[in-house]
Amino acid sequence: MNEEKDFMYDEDEAVRFIRNYLPQEMKERFSDDDLIYFIDLISEYYESKGFFDGADDEVVEIDEDELVQYVVKNAARDDVGKLDAGDVTMIVQGELAYCESIHLFE
Repeated sequence: MNEEKDFMYDEDEAVRFIRNYLPQEMKERFSDDDLIYFIDLISEYYESKGFFDGADDEVVEIDEDELVQYVVKNAARDDVGKLDAGDVTMIVQGELAYCESIHLFE
């Protein structure tokens, strides 16, 4: 991320935002540390796609399905366990909604 966008993205705020986004049953299954782990994987995905390297006027298009697959695959690599793709999708959608709320990719 560039410095300005780094400043805009607040991990604690993102966790609160995602937690509020999730249905109640998911809020109980995932800790704040779990959500931080997912945010880290999502950030790795953004970096691997060069979303933070481009010019500020470039439109960023995120393939949500590819992002979910990336998170599931890397969580398995890290021995986090088998994750439900539906749960990961909800977390990814919450993180994307947070990014949209702070205009991260605009």
